[in-house]
Amino acid sequence: MKIIIAGAGEVGFHLAKLLSFESQDITLIDTSRESLAYADSHLDIRVVRGDATSISVLKDSKVDGTDLVIAVTSSETTNITVCVLAKQLGAKRTIARISNTEFLEKKDEVGFTKFGIDELISPESLAAHEIELLLKQSAFTDTYQFEDGALTMIGLILSRTAAFVGKTVREVGTSFINLKCVPIAIQRYGTQYTLIPRGDTLFKEGDQVYFTTTPIGVDEIYKLTGKIHEDIRNVMILGGSKIGHKTATDLCKSSFKVKLIEKDREKAFEIADEIPSCLVINGDGRNVELLQEENIEDMDAFISVTGNSETNIMSCLVAKSKGVRKTIALVENMDYFQLSHSIGIDTLINKKLLAANNIFRYVRKGEVVAMTKLNNMNAELLEFIVSSTSKVCNKAIKDIDFPRSAIIGGVIRDDEGLIALGDFVIQAGDRVVVCCLPQSINKVEKLFI
Repeated sequence: MKIIIAGAGEVGFHLAKLLSFESQDITLIDTSRESLAYADSHLDIRVVRGDATSISVLKDSKVDGTDLVIAVTSSETTNITVCVLAKQLGAKRTIARISNTEFLEKKDEVGFTKFGIDELISPESLAAHEIELLLKQSAFTDTYQFEDGALTMIGLILSRTAAFVGKTVREVGTSFINLKCVPIAIQRYGTQYTLIPRGDTLFKEGDQVYFTTTPIGVDEIYKLTGKIHEDIRNVMILGGSKIGHKTATDLCKSSFKVKLIEKDREKAFEIADEIPSCLVINGDGRNVELLQEENIEDMDAFISVTGNSETNIMSCLVAKSKGVRKTIALVENMDYFQLSHSIGIDTLINKKLLAANNIFRYVRKGEVVAMTKLNNMNAELLEFIVSSTSKVCNKAIKDIDFPRSAIIGGVIRDDEGLIALGDFVIQAGDRVVVCCLPQSINKVEKLFI
């Protein structure tokens, strides 16, 4: 696939890095000589220095006939302009990164496709949505919804008291007949190896396990894993960044009681005016005395989304030491993901990864409508729409030549989530959720083309 990425910043570089690993034909455009030099020396891609809104630069990048143009510069206006020009010059599909979330809410009303923009993405909005989901499923370390919750992916760490521990997948299936979930990926404690579970796979204490489940299955997982669903109402947010602002807005709309701490006085007053139901405190959230004055020990959750990863991690550790049950930290460094559980933070989120997940589904073959990468795991979760010509259509799952490093996590049929076992026959129009390791992605894609 021929892909042009406009913007060699955090999101653009991360996307170029992931896509180059898959041998995609990538061209990266940016005005910064330094950013391009780093990308050129570290990645197997073509770089073009120049303004991506320049028609001559786009033509030099061979935009005509390009499969996908992704505009992810720091300027929303630039991204929109790049996509409009690229479409007019012959690009097949365009994606623009935006920061104004109003565009997302009104995109159907405005009709961005008429201008040549096929998709809008907002890393800040994606991060805020992820945080809200995590708070609603408080006991889990990771969560993702397919088709508004018809199927849900949840990740958790198995404690010693979990009913699963010491049993194989097959034994769990026979012991708990009514269990509406499927284990799709496991990472053993202290390792970085991702395992796609089979019938003889044993659940062990400390395992990071991902399940797909139906809405009624979530409560069963709570019971069997010994996790307690604690209602989260009181939330403290550190940082009035775009993510902090959007998170506070969304949580207040969902009837959470929100306190937001912002160091910049002017910004704090602006947020207070824009979100009247949010209590905004002007102060330095790194000050433990301030956190204690604001009754941090009474908070159900603490979310740190300042622009500094280390500040976010340390403030979450402080919150944890004060008895806060749920902590979420925004980090830029992907390497920190492997440290999150060992240092005691419940969840780390990374907006580069969230944006990349959102964009990746346009790169996958077959009709992929949703996709996410599992946190700290080398696995992808994909949602395919089955066509009448797909190789899996009208076949029972047990009769499909599925690679061992992939598993079907569930099927959505007529808006209902179903846990599909071996005898389940896949039909045209079904939405099939598949978890697979990188080596099996090509084979899985061919089954759904």
